[in-house]
Amino acid sequence: MGLKLPKVHLWDLGGPLAWAYMLAYLAVMLMLPITALLTKASLVPLDVFISRAVEPVALSAYYVSFSMALVAGAINAVFGFLLAWVLVKYEFPGKKWIDAAVDLPFALPTSVAGLTLATVYGEEGILGSLLMKAGLNVVYTRLGVAVAMVFVSFPFVVRTMQPVLQEMEKEVEEAAWSLGASPWTTFTQVLLPPLLPPLLTGTALAFSRALGEFGSIVIVSSNFPFKDLIAPVLIFQCLEQYDFVGATVIGTVLLLISLVMMVGVNWLQSYAQRFRK
Repeated sequence: MGLKLPKVHLWDLGGPLAWAYMLAYLAVMLMLPITALLTKASLVPLDVFISRAVEPVALSAYYVSFSMALVAGAINAVFGFLLAWVLVKYEFPGKKWIDAAVDLPFALPTSVAGLTLATVYGEEGILGSLLMKAGLNVVYTRLGVAVAMVFVSFPFVVRTMQPVLQEMEKEVEEAAWSLGASPWTTFTQVLLPPLLPPLLTGTALAFSRALGEFGSIVIVSSNFPFKDLIAPVLIFQCLEQYDFVGATVIGTVLLLISLVMMVGVNWLQSYAQRFRK
């Protein structure tokens, strides 16, 4: 009789085959592209890398990208939290439609999102014409970049907060009220602390999504250097001009800064969880 090999099932999530699939997937889809970019960047001489990374046009693009992404993340943190709170805590007509509309930026192509925003906020748009009369121009400015980033990253905070809010027990609020706590004290001292880690997670995801946005911003912004040019569009412009060194350097800088910020956010999340315990 031959040697019988043990049966390995695909659904055995703890088995070696599942681990092999997981590691192979991470290697191909995540580690290999990052390694390829870093390897390409390592071939650039250090003095050339530094000079290209700190060019005035590159510094301006970094500033616009990160500042507008921070603004978009902050706006989504506030209003995404409020929307998630309303969707979980209250019942009202059209709730299911609003809840479904939250995911629209996930399904909508970014170029279509940019065209939609340009139509709404343009000089002849519904809101754009009113804002133009007030002296506020959205399209082809940094404000338009921020609006596009808010739109594409809007669902992250809402979808991160909703499950946590749904799991919170009503008895916790009632116990705080029975002990004489005001609604504000109940919110800040009882409800908010366990909500901070998922809020940070959703905000970080929204920031990351906003930072990498390209399709909608290239439509609603003028893409002029030192005005509203963002780093992803600058990389595309470098590639159009066959400036592969510049595209590699700028992409590597964005990658390294994003990694540092993500590590910082993860540290804040772990610190908040330890503080809560």
